[in-house]
Amino acid sequence: MELRVLKYFLEAARCANITKAAENLNVTQPTMSRQIKDLEWELGEKLFERTNYAIKLTPAGELLRDRAEDILSMADKTLLDFKALKEDEITGNIAIACAESKNISFLAKCINHLKTVHPKIKYHLYAGDSERVLEKLDKGLFDFAVIVENVDLEKFNCLTVHAVDRWGVVMRRDAELADRDFIEPKDLIDKPIMISRQSLAADLPKWMGDDISRVNVVATLDLTYNGSVLARERTGYLLTFEGLVDTSAESPLCFKPLMPELTTAMYVVWRRGQQFTKAADVFLEEMKRVIEG
Repeated sequence: MELRVLKYFLEAARCANITKAAENLNVTQPTMSRQIKDLEWELGEKLFERTNYAIKLTPAGELLRDRAEDILSMADKTLLDFKALKEDEITGNIAIACAESKNISFLAKCINHLKTVHPKIKYHLYAGDSERVLEKLDKGLFDFAVIVENVDLEKFNCLTVHAVDRWGVVMRRDAELADRDFIEPKDLIDKPIMISRQSLAADLPKWMGDDISRVNVVATLDLTYNGSVLARERTGYLLTFEGLVDTSAESPLCFKPLMPELTTAMYVVWRRGQQFTKAADVFLEEMKRVIEG
């Protein structure tokens, strides 16, 4: 299975058209078709359903798409890491998966300091739910992850960030609950709620208790900003961390903390036994200095 063929496959999946994919990659359509058919033969599975107008991934194709994206990402990262080894000064790329939180300010302190002493290090921040992030971290696709839940310490090393995120509800200032000093579980019964998919499974049930079955979740989301737009348009009440949404005096939105208080700790994690580049080693030591110092 060649990396070049996996690139052909991914482009064909993206375009849903082999002719268009071949044009994008500057190869002939017969060449791309033959390479994909050879890949299907090698795997023993049909990867595309073909029609007169388009192609569509089969279940086997969807599985390969996910794996191929990871394989190509790892290949690209490996090439960059080896290129960095040839440099006389410390250089390279650091991939960090990062939760949405105002408390990632420690990352800014680390990057700002290292910019002056190792200006050729580049930083790449990614978002995603913890399950997918930890999977990619375990595969070596990320160097570090900043997450807001406990992890398996047999698989990962961990630094505890000495700050917690406080949960609350973002709503319009003219909303029914806007006159409250805080929000209790009973206040949200039958109210239209918006929350991240991860928190719907992990955090909300813990706080709502037996009333969780009476929650009306109208939307789940990945990005808090999108939720703030929906809240501004009166779609519902957004459960999120404090400090992620503009609730200043000029904003139509306000933030009300939960009661009983719900907080979430933050951790920096990396894979046990990870062989870091010089750049990643330097960044780890800088994080330890900032977090533990």
